Amino acid sequence: MPHALQRAWLRRGPVACLLWPLSLLFGALAAARRLAYRSRVLRTERLPVPVIVVGNVIAGGSGKTPIVIALIQHLRGRGIDAGVITRGYGRVTDDCREVLADSAPLEVGDEPLLVARASGAPVFVAVQRAEAGRALLAARPHTQVIVCDDGLQHQALERDVEICVFDERGVGNGWLLPAGPLREAWPKPVDLVLQSGDPAGVTGFGVGRKLGSLARRSDGQEIALELLTDRPLTALAGIAKPEVFFAMLRDRGLRLERTLALPDHHDFSLPVPGTEGSELVCTEKDAVKLWRIRPDAWSVALKLEIDPRFWVAFDRLVDAKLSSAHGSQTS
Repeated sequence: MPHALQRAWLRRGPVACLLWPLSLLFGALAAARRLAYRSRVLRTERLPVPVIVVGNVIAGGSGKTPIVIALIQHLRGRGIDAGVITRGYGRVTDDCREVLADSAPLEVGDEPLLVARASGAPVFVAVQRAEAGRALLAARPHTQVIVCDDGLQHQALERDVEICVFDERGVGNGWLLPAGPLREAWPKPVDLVLQSGDPAGVTGFGVGRKLGSLARRSDGQEIALELLTDRPLTALAGIAKPEVFFAMLRDRGLRLERTLALPDHHDFSLPVPGTEGSELVCTEKDAVKLWRIRPDAWSVALKLEIDPRFWVAFDRLVDAKLSSAHGSQTS
């Protein structure tokens, strides 16, 4: 997504005002689609287990995937069998399939592959999320809860808990696409809100983000991040906000001779020019693709610190669904 457009979305300036009439059309079409689902003109599907949707209302990455991983780890830590479904953004395939630890990123998507590797949970991708859910339950019939990575606007799949994620941009200028960053008007009814920083126009549970203490290579070798501080490094990132990752590395004392901000979901099918002979450091999301051509690159994990009150509220919602007639079918 062009950075100039993202900057324009932060205020109601000339560019946003020029696009504002189109946002009215976008809003009308979205409202008509929601009405079609509410009136059952368009079909919705309910899966036989509770579905938790983690999404956003703002265009561009807002940090959903690390939160999905945290949710899965939390659920599994409580002894609840949980799996993940998603469309698999950026993949070249359009079938329904399970994401395995050795799956090709281009066939399943980089974020689903990261979720599968980081959480150990079953992950299925399909264009229609309900299809992915059915396939997951057929393969793992003891699954009690499904977490849907993205899909807050995907009303074809009924959901039991909605979690909306915001980053420091908040709601931007508060306008709908393309005059602003919003996919739908905010505020809207959701069960829980997670926010990074203190974004304007948003009230929710806080999420802190920091780098992990270890750097890891594709062969499993790990070293303390501090051991990289005296080495000349090239940092690269194909994520929504590469500069944030670079700043976090510098804050930990790493000496970055060069930084390469690549497009979000960059596929790393070819070597990145200028990185030959350099010692590389990257995000976990990039590593699942970069390691195919640079297995020596160091991957640094992002760790979340979520307000403990969120987990209390989350567990209350999940337990209520699991104890209901809807949720008890897999108990």
